[in-house]
Amino acid sequence: MKARALVALAACVLLLAGPHAAPAQEAPTRIISLVPAATEMLYAIGAGPRVVAVSSYDHFPPAVEKLPRVGALLDPDLERILSLRPDLVVIYGSQSDLNRQLSAAGIGVFSFVHGGIADAFTTIEQLGARTGDEASATALVTRLKDQLQQVRARVAGEPRPQTLLIFDRTPFALRGLLASGGIGFLNDELEAAGGDNVFADVKRESLPVSTEMVIARRPDVIIELHYGSPMSAADLARDRDSWNVLSAVPAVQHHRVYVLFGNDLVSAGPRLAEATERLARVLHP
Repeated sequence: MKARALVALAACVLLLAGPHAAPAQEAPTRIISLVPAATEMLYAIGAGPRVVAVSSYDHFPPAVEKLPRVGALLDPDLERILSLRPDLVVIYGSQSDLNRQLSAAGIGVFSFVHGGIADAFTTIEQLGARTGDEASATALVTRLKDQLQQVRARVAGEPRPQTLLIFDRTPFALRGLLASGGIGFLNDELEAAGGDNVFADVKRESLPVSTEMVIARRPDVIIELHYGSPMSAADLARDRDSWNVLSAVPAVQHHRVYVLFGNDLVSAGPRLAEATERLARVLHP
């Protein structure tokens, strides 16, 4: 009877556990990130000391400057990655070949997918769960949400200018314009900062823009995001003057064309609340 009772108890435990029960994953000790925004997340949640290599485009936090580089989205260096013996590699969701190669080598993979601010928060929490830093990831998301709410509260009730948000173009010319569309973290930051995207109806994260489209949309404000090194005062003035050919556009007429520098402005990571605050100061000085 006692033996049968033990067998029955064991069966109940197995049923409760379910057919997919498996041991929890161990927290990784050697992490490589090919995604700058994810690298910032890792450091912000406390996993930074376990990061052993980063992408060619990582520059924040400053500690990453001392780490080995292993390529990026288009040119990942698989041989270099394997030589560093990682147990977790953070890659872009579109890097399917790299995902397959790493998985075949028995290396854990975390796929990063761009999206809006809510998606960034979800990624922070998922990354924290994967690295064993759940508590600090949750705390970070709570802090960022509070900061964004403070920005929204400060601009509440203010007029919402129609805003063109540009994040790339040919220097000193209105060619190769790329603007934020109506989805994605840049659009979300703009809305939280108290502006309305002139391309809110275009449900894409980015879109190529012609000068004719700018004239037709008549933005009240134009904001350019530059994520390289700041220009000299002379070059900045010359670059901004490129917009003067669109004298019919309200933003140009009223001298509301702004240029902001910093890679925090184009990173869907822990600095997104700071970027939103910078946009709010431009829109509502």
